[in-house]
Amino acid sequence: MDEVKSLVGRLFRSTSKGSGEFQVVEMKSMFFELTLNVMMRMIAGKRYCRDGEDELEEEKKFKEIVRESFQVSGATNIVDFLPMLKWVGLNKIEKKLEILQRKRDEFMQNLIDERRKLTSSNSCYEQNSKTIVDVLLSAQETDPDYYTDDTIRGFMQVLLSAGTDTSAATMEWGLSLLLNNPKTLEKAREEIDMEVGQSRLIHESNYERLAYLHAVISETFRMCPPGPLLVPHESSEECMVGGFSIPRGTMLLVNIWAMHNDPVLWENPTEFKPDRFLGPGLVKNGFTFLPFGTGRRGCPGESLAMGLIPLTVGCLIQCFEWERMGEEMVDMNEGNGLNMPKAQPLVARCRPRPAMMNLLSQL
Repeated sequence: MDEVKSLVGRLFRSTSKGSGEFQVVEMKSMFFELTLNVMMRMIAGKRYCRDGEDELEEEKKFKEIVRESFQVSGATNIVDFLPMLKWVGLNKIEKKLEILQRKRDEFMQNLIDERRKLTSSNSCYEQNSKTIVDVLLSAQETDPDYYTDDTIRGFMQVLLSAGTDTSAATMEWGLSLLLNNPKTLEKAREEIDMEVGQSRLIHESNYERLAYLHAVISETFRMCPPGPLLVPHESSEECMVGGFSIPRGTMLLVNIWAMHNDPVLWENPTEFKPDRFLGPGLVKNGFTFLPFGTGRRGCPGESLAMGLIPLTVGCLIQCFEWERMGEEMVDMNEGNGLNMPKAQPLVARCRPRPAMMNLLSQL
């Protein structure tokens, strides 16, 4: 909630200077910085993206590491397919990954050491202020052979890579779809005004009464799943799938994007229709709608995503009026990458809603 308020306040300050005129804003970086701050506060109690403040050296290093991580995360390493090329010096991706991993390990180890020093020197350290690193360090005391610093660094890396760009991309896709469907945006705003009002921001306690907002988020997940092939699975036993024999130990990729956009399973799948997730037409078959996977190997970050994404998108709808840059529709083409990013970052026009000015000025 703190970070969403920070985002809303940042947008308000950047758009309230135009005397009621729409201002141009670039949302991709704003969404990414939001999710990055949320994850880093959970992991190590720090935020690294601060509006209007000079960057510290530590922040610059962190942003550089994150930027390099996403640059190489979706890159194809030709040496994986033709190992012989490794001996002629064509394993450039591997070299980049090795250098990047050393940077990440050094940075994360410094955070671990910092938290270890803080907790050991502060006997009055409160339980509710503990970070994920603190919890893992506590576990290290009772099981040091398993909870090594190397394992803790691994936890941190997984959380950062899996919990930032995925949610940020979903929010960017969602707002893009709403800009291309202004009537849907207005309907979502009317629900928020009716159920929450205009004197306070949306809170998680309001979610149960915001069915249409949740339908918008679900329809965004259907059309633009952040993990279009999920994560790789492996067949534990030989099995038959669709008439094909799958040997034991085979890597399996589940094409969720194809399932979510299959006209056999979904009526007019290319149309943005949140109402399909409401009332009698509510989608109940979990094996046609799997944005987070399912079962024991389902995404463990589902509850985090479903707490943060509706809160952020809902507050942006509640507090601001939004428009496309012109008559043209927002570009909905996909770019390259594991998390199916937009080919073109979302740039839109927004201004504070007059009815929300009093509340926004207090943030």
